[in-house]
Amino acid sequence: MVSTTFKYFFALIFIACTGLAPAAQPLPTVPAVDLPRYLGTWFEIAKFPNWFQRKCVANTRAEYSLRSDGSLQVTNRCKMASGKVDEAIGTARQIGSASSPKLQVRFAPDWLSLIPAVWGDYWVIALDENYQWVAVSEPGRDYLWVLSRTPRMEPQTYADLMLRLSGLGLDVQKLELTAQD
Repeated sequence: MVSTTFKYFFALIFIACTGLAPAAQPLPTVPAVDLPRYLGTWFEIAKFPNWFQRKCVANTRAEYSLRSDGSLQVTNRCKMASGKVDEAIGTARQIGSASSPKLQVRFAPDWLSLIPAVWGDYWVIALDENYQWVAVSEPGRDYLWVLSRTPRMEPQTYADLMLRLSGLGLDVQKLELTAQD
């Protein structure tokens, strides 16, 4: 006779293999992004911790500018513990229409751009109508950045955004606030 534990185990395996397990809701994006309005400097207000920003301790910002081929140049800068500024220059491209809120970004060399794995998803999931703040994530919800045109956000605006992001299934408790000097 099969124990109850094994019955549950096999039921879970069956559900997982047949696709009957409940799927997470797809991450929604904003309807559209006006790329010319998005260009310029954005200050990081908060982020989910990640390995590629582990050296950054303060003053993290991103600058977006248009390249001659229609893609974007992304220049990320941050202050390290030593006081030096770390800089990474990458490329971003829109996926879909000219107003698509879905972009892909890479910081690998140009000659690697044909390899899909070097591109990361950059989805605009919340955006102020005046382009004063933005929240960016990706389909797996493993990464999240809150950016602003100024080094600080109004506390009520930030609190309202946290409620909105939480409603999208993001664990906002994981956010780390970015120090500004």
